[in-house]
Amino acid sequence: MPRLSMALGVLSAALLDLPFPLAGPLPAWRAQFAWLALVPLMVALLRIAESPERGLRWRLGWALGVGWTAGAVWYGLNCYWVYGTMHTYGDMGPAMAAVCLVLFSLFLGAWWALLGLAVVVVRLATNRRGVAAAMMPVLWVAMELAISRVPSFPWDQLGVSQVDNGLLMRLAPWTGVYGVSFVLAGVNALLAWAVVEALAGEKRGGWLKHGPTGAVVVAAVLVGGLGVAGMRVEKPRPAAQATAVLVQPNLDVIADNTWTAARWTEKLAEFRKLAGEGCKQYIAGLPETGAPLGEVECGPVPEPPALIAWPESPAPFRDADPQFRAAIEGIVQADRAPVVVGNVGMDLDAASQSYRIYNSASVVSREGNFVGRYDKMHLVPFGEYIPARGLLFFAKQLTQNLEDLQRGEVRKTFRIGAGDGTAHRYGIFLCYESVFADEVREFTRMGAEVLVNLSDDGWYGDTSAPWQHLNMARMRAIENHRWILRDTNNGTTASIDPYGTVRQSIPRHRADALPAEFGYESELTWYTVHGDVFAWGCLVLGGGAMVLGMRKVLWREAGRG
Repeated sequence: MPRLSMALGVLSAALLDLPFPLAGPLPAWRAQFAWLALVPLMVALLRIAESPERGLRWRLGWALGVGWTAGAVWYGLNCYWVYGTMHTYGDMGPAMAAVCLVLFSLFLGAWWALLGLAVVVVRLATNRRGVAAAMMPVLWVAMELAISRVPSFPWDQLGVSQVDNGLLMRLAPWTGVYGVSFVLAGVNALLAWAVVEALAGEKRGGWLKHGPTGAVVVAAVLVGGLGVAGMRVEKPRPAAQATAVLVQPNLDVIADNTWTAARWTEKLAEFRKLAGEGCKQYIAGLPETGAPLGEVECGPVPEPPALIAWPESPAPFRDADPQFRAAIEGIVQADRAPVVVGNVGMDLDAASQSYRIYNSASVVSREGNFVGRYDKMHLVPFGEYIPARGLLFFAKQLTQNLEDLQRGEVRKTFRIGAGDGTAHRYGIFLCYESVFADEVREFTRMGAEVLVNLSDDGWYGDTSAPWQHLNMARMRAIENHRWILRDTNNGTTASIDPYGTVRQSIPRHRADALPAEFGYESELTWYTVHGDVFAWGCLVLGGGAMVLGMRKVLWREAGRG
């Protein structure tokens, strides 16, 4: 039993890696694995709870162990890019980078251990498989919310796997990604219950006699109707109203941190050239999928774009640098368009006479005025700051090479005027912030009619991470029903419509510009207004069930129940 349970947990981890990008765009057929990947783990947990020959401590211990192992293996597979990022760009040797990946996976896998414990506790407290199975999707969503709030790493939540599902995605504007995760986990739980019922082989009367068969039939109908058919449902295609130019500079994340005078001249000339490419071909969909080419055609006198964007990148752009300001003002004047540019924000601290450094985005009006700056509020741990730096004495190389950035304190939107005399409100968020649904929705709630995501995915190389990152941004578009202009250093630069469809993109790993067509939206979704109400409800229900269940189990064990 212990070895089989552990093997089933590992099997679930491997299956659950398949409905997410591995090293390129996700084929639609692989998304179907999300409907059954958790079945082995859930079967293992139910079987552990139903081992009467074992004591309570054994069952609870194995629930923790199987859940933890499954979680650690999944994070190791899904986030394997952590090794390459630390080794290639963090100046770590192979052994230390591997240790970082293992510790990272074990830390986040611990939340799966709590999930395993909760499932077994509910089963033991109620003595009913059906109740435990019904609670599984609740507990799964509770775990996803807890991971997003405590370790703050809601990477590849289960529902993101269905971002191309035109039917299931109708839930997201109401419940956020958590509602989609709930449905997927629910079908997995139904199948797991059917498997355990069949294995138990207990004689039952009435409709329960055919319960396992009925559960499999119901699950098959749901998978076929919501999963397979959902992927074939064509999403609406709202019309675009404006065009932005998204510059993809393709800078080397290490070599381009500093520029010589000649490099400044070369790169700024390239910036000016790319910023003017508002009429050209693009990929009408995701790159590397065989999507057809499209083209933005312009008349003899092209209209100025509504926006020019330069992404988060290693370019040595500092907002206090007169050379940088003069360069951006020159581009604005040449193209008669406002600019959003990723740069290093700098504020002088009067007390210490030193600068506070931020990862920022500056907004420059079409008149050439620097009108505002957004400072990134959710920084990347071990990328932009070192948590508990004093405790990480064993990682001297990492902690010495990285200077902590400051967190932004105010979330902002910007009213930006276009050449046609109109003005619209934009919300700008940077890189890693796109994975936080409850934070991105705040920009829309504050009035943003379109969202701009500036990112540098060059740190990930040719791994799964850039594609995973893109799909999470697509989920934010669906939740808030907003266009997202996603401008990256080296890809994937894209225009994403309010239904999560990548309407336009350009090839990765080359200096290029995307003439990104987009629109403005003003209506607010239920999720935008109310946030993670559904997920919090699951957390309260799941947490309450675990606490009360544990109390009942312990009383029963002590002979008081």
